[in-house]
Amino acid sequence: MDFEITTESPEETGSLGELIGSLVEPGDVLLLVGSLGSGKTRLTQGIGEGMGIDDSIASPTFVIVMEHRGTLPLYHVDLYRLEETAAVLDLGLDDYFYGDGVTVVEWADRAMPAMPPEHLLVRMSYIDEDHREMVFHPEGERYLELTRDIATARYKKTDV
Repeated sequence: MDFEITTESPEETGSLGELIGSLVEPGDVLLLVGSLGSGKTRLTQGIGEGMGIDDSIASPTFVIVMEHRGTLPLYHVDLYRLEETAAVLDLGLDDYFYGDGVTVVEWADRAMPAMPPEHLLVRMSYIDEDHREMVFHPEGERYLELTRDIATARYKKTDV
């Protein structure tokens, strides 16, 4: 069950991330795919806010993985500079994927074979300066449930 959302501002993208961050559980893996400027980092910042993280979240482009502490650990992975799946396999990301925190991977499409089979894939598109389109594609029962929870909470929020 794919689910599509269009946000109308960077703030709304962040608020969507905050909603997601309030719903995640230990071991969740979120894979973000999209071009530069599609909102991957802004969504991740919101996820961190929803997880109670107070420190600044930026793309960890040069260090590959940044760990942030909130109600759960957030492992923020950025694969932008890696071009081969083999290089990603050498990073030992399984420790994060199957750990006690939540892993968000930007540029996950650069190494999909190295990603866990069950995950929530979010395909993000830049529409214009303010609008971003996101298609949520769950793989596995946990992520189908998470997608349903996001959709339900999102509609409740906009109905009020």
